[in-house]
Amino acid sequence: MRKTPVSTRRAPRLRASLVAVAIAAVSGATLTGSPASAAAPTTDTTQFKGVNWADPRDNFADDELQLSGLSTSDTYAQTYTKASRIISAFRANLGANTVRLPINPYTVNGSYWKSYRGVIDAATAHGFKVIVSYWEGTGDRKDGFIDDEATYWPMWNTVVKAYKGNSRVYFEPMNEPHGYTDTEWADIAAKWLDTYKSVPRNRVFVSGAGYNDHVTTVCADPRLKGTYLSLHHYGFWKSYATYDEWVADLKVRIGDCANRTVADEFGAPMTTGLNYNVKTPDDNFVNFIQAVTDTFRELKMGSVYWPGLRTDDIYSVQKLVGPPSKPWLETTNQSGADRLAWAWGRGTPVKG
Repeated sequence: MRKTPVSTRRAPRLRASLVAVAIAAVSGATLTGSPASAAAPTTDTTQFKGVNWADPRDNFADDELQLSGLSTSDTYAQTYTKASRIISAFRANLGANTVRLPINPYTVNGSYWKSYRGVIDAATAHGFKVIVSYWEGTGDRKDGFIDDEATYWPMWNTVVKAYKGNSRVYFEPMNEPHGYTDTEWADIAAKWLDTYKSVPRNRVFVSGAGYNDHVTTVCADPRLKGTYLSLHHYGFWKSYATYDEWVADLKVRIGDCANRTVADEFGAPMTTGLNYNVKTPDDNFVNFIQAVTDTFRELKMGSVYWPGLRTDDIYSVQKLVGPPSKPWLETTNQSGADRLAWAWGRGTPVKG
């Protein structure tokens, strides 16, 4: 499906322009939903301060996932060592305490799972929270549906068995389930919860409907009570919006569900020289980053930036440095890192 270089983040996220169409199709009635607060927990989600660690292919793959800086030929020990360094760099450079990782049946149901577990194990051993999320395949499979339930459920059986006892691991049944209607997706999420009753609900992230672009309908579903909700939000969804318009756009997608919601994907260009620390009203992406990070802080929402690390992605806030066997990270845009810190409760506000 990818017909453009991985350095052009907008095209992959557009899913051949279908994202913009789908987002525009979400009606005000759907976004506002019905009494969502009935299912809300009593705490906020500020404990999640994180980044996504991604495969250079955007995590859509019909084979084993290979996170940037790792290799499918690595042993468990090699994976653990490399992952330990990268996780440590996320903390040192950004102050992160959470990482979101992709899974798929090829990675979990085959021999590579033994090595891939080294990433999860290293992250949790270093005190990180880990969100594991199922990603569909590419090509014709990149349609917003579970690719194959005959491999999907065995995948989750394996992952849940391995990590249900680790309180730092969280489970996200599917990334961007845009092939389903809001009701169909809620039904699948409810089935996941019913299938894995041994997993505490406060360790499950139920994706917002569509492209994770609104959480109001899953929040209102009593069957999903007690779970976290994951929201995605991107600046390329609009060609231009003001700061205030971005704040309003985000808040309508959250409704009154902020105390259950974690924005586990949001991002903007980090390698093109933009300064996110200075108000620049004529720049859409500066408006976007400043608006969403201010809003996450205001609403006491956790957030997980896309991506913390993805090779050759202009949105990546970190890049690999050092020898492949001993990777480390450097920050690609300090002003972007500063806005993350602000969203996470540290740092200083934007200058005038």
